[in-house]
Amino acid sequence: MSDTTLPGAAVVEAVGVVKEYDGVRALDGARLVVHAGEWVAITGPSGSGKSTLLHLLAALDRPTSGVIRVDSRDLAQTRDLDHYRREVVGLVFQLHNLLPHLDALHNVEIAMLGTHRTRAQQRERARELLAEVRLDHLAARTPPELSGGERQRVALARALANEPALLLADEPTGSLDHRAVDRTLQTFADLRAAHRTTIVMVTHDREVAAAADRIVAMDEGRIVETAG
Repeated sequence: MSDTTLPGAAVVEAVGVVKEYDGVRALDGARLVVHAGEWVAITGPSGSGKSTLLHLLAALDRPTSGVIRVDSRDLAQTRDLDHYRREVVGLVFQLHNLLPHLDALHNVEIAMLGTHRTRAQQRERARELLAEVRLDHLAARTPPELSGGERQRVALARALANEPALLLADEPTGSLDHRAVDRTLQTFADLRAAHRTTIVMVTHDREVAAAADRIVAMDEGRIVETAG
């Protein structure tokens, strides 16, 4: 066991997290700890709270109660959430959310606007990331000219543009065929190995979840099982 699994190296700490919508509890005291360099898959039936938890980690919503810390930041005390979402976490969704009129290179590059990098550095970083996901030869193509798997890999490159402490992926393989799923998961594994990226991935597919180091099962807003 490596020292990255020690409690002091926790990248995610969610304790007693409750989220209510119109009196209905989507999360009911959920607790999750994820250590540096770990890849965790969250599974569960529809409505179990898994995507709600991911959205809270991304600061796309606020919990009703409980504490969420990411990379030692208490999200309730974090004022500049735009900075947090741009530079602390990387987000990958089932629908890749690429800009259809921009080519792959510019779709990755746009994630770095407003950062400390110069335009030349942004361009070079985007090229490096497309090469890492094996799409540098398609840098000039727009999303409509790419396959579903290729678009998802561009989205993954974009999510890693600012070297986030945490990569959050919500059903990243949900719209892909079997071959593209395998390629996407291998890309996740390669990038995690190269950069020691911490990954939290939501999926309803147990076979996809098996690619992770640990599987966390949710039901009725609570974490009910952990394996791996």
